[in-house]
Amino acid sequence: MQLPVQSQSALYAEPWEADAGPEDLAELALAADRAGFAYVAVCDHVAIPRRLASAMSTVWYDPVATLAYLAGVTERVRLLSHVAVVGLRHPLVTAKQYATLDHLSGGRLILGVGAGHVREEFEALGADFDRRGAVLDECVDALRAALGPDEFPSHHGKLYDFEDLGQRPRPAQSRVPLWVGGSSPAAVRRAAVRGDGWLPQGDPRDRLPAQIARLRRLREEAGATGPFVVGAITEPLYVGDPSWDVGRRTLTGSPDALAESLRAYRAMGVDQIQVRFRSRDVGELTDQMGAFGAEVGPLLQGGPARSA
Repeated sequence: MQLPVQSQSALYAEPWEADAGPEDLAELALAADRAGFAYVAVCDHVAIPRRLASAMSTVWYDPVATLAYLAGVTERVRLLSHVAVVGLRHPLVTAKQYATLDHLSGGRLILGVGAGHVREEFEALGADFDRRGAVLDECVDALRAALGPDEFPSHHGKLYDFEDLGQRPRPAQSRVPLWVGGSSPAAVRRAAVRGDGWLPQGDPRDRLPAQIARLRRLREEAGATGPFVVGAITEPLYVGDPSWDVGRRTLTGSPDALAESLRAYRAMGVDQIQVRFRSRDVGELTDQMGAFGAEVGPLLQGGPARSA
């Protein structure tokens, strides 16, 4: 799940998050760790322009600092950037930060990357907003090299060129999973051809089968092999029968009913689902997470990522 508190867009933040802090964030990460969640995720924005602040808010914790903090209070759960806007930074800077995070966490990093969408953010940092897709393509290639096993990685591209520059510590993982976010045609192609997984931008259920079919086709055409993880973001959830208005789109009910609904994602070809829960305070949210992990999770069909 993507953690609350660390990003507070009006699209999904609950009212109680406005007064929450690091202790609540740590409590939720620990709850995810205990409940058997696969990963906790955090977002990435450097600065929000005033014109977007009312909708997006300006609360966006730094992903590397936040995931490092959470690595220190958890033991098992993986740590996902969903998503790092890597085009805002030189790939060697990104590699240094995330390689250190993977090293410190014992190999729990999943690096999720995306193109970004806030023009003013790019302009303030001297990054190219109009060519951000092409920049991201090369960043992914450069990060493959910089996060690989070589102490002195090399990359020679149109935008970035480096060799004979050593970086240690190396990641604990021999290959850091790199998942690509976004649902545009360009993002889906990027995920299929360059990524180890795809993080859709909230595609509804009826759009997913066509997107997944396109992913498979693009991977086959590119000759891409190896495990590939297809993700999906579910509808908001509430385990049980709520006594308050959780919204008409929220899936509610017994563990059996929720599991039956969520198994439809597996049937579409989805490998991992990202869930979020409606809640009125941090205690209700940790209760929901615990109930989901104990009563719903075991009813979901599991299985490793598929080669495609």
